[in-house]
Amino acid sequence: MKPGMGPYYRFKDLFDRYSKQAGKEQYLIPYFIAAHPGTTDEDMLELALWLKANGFRADQVQAFLPGPMATATTMYHSGINPLRKVTRASEKVYVPRGTRQRRLHKAFLRYHDANNWPLLREALRRMGRADLIGNGKRHLVPSYQPRGTDNKPTHGERPLHTQHTRRPRRKRKN
Repeated sequence: MKPGMGPYYRFKDLFDRYSKQAGKEQYLIPYFIAAHPGTTDEDMLELALWLKANGFRADQVQAFLPGPMATATTMYHSGINPLRKVTRASEKVYVPRGTRQRRLHKAFLRYHDANNWPLLREALRRMGRADLIGNGKRHLVPSYQPRGTDNKPTHGERPLHTQHTRRPRRKRKN
């Protein structure tokens, strides 16, 4: 369903050629949306590998949010591809739903962020791609976790609980 990277490379060639003709130094920055309808975990893994191979490190990543009057919103709510004739036997599309699935898709785009590594390691093992876990250049994520980057309190630290975490504060003993 996705066009692949071919159109990007063609556009990049045109962009570079016309920028050079204009005598301008311009940069092309791809924009990706995580958890888009029709995107599977395997698609996101492939994209993460492409990003790494091409030296891209996305800092700001947006997760798909359904909006009015958008084809992708139709896909999100119906689970059907509206770009083809819609019938009872219409082509079904995978829709990433749920917080964990959406976080995983976002984590693939931010593969370089150590806070995402535990989630990515778990997903890679589940997908049968544990070969991408290790400390070499060919690996997507390292096998180690730097201290303090797994979003868990380190030894001696207590998690902060407030009214916003929906956990009651402990009452102090007088």
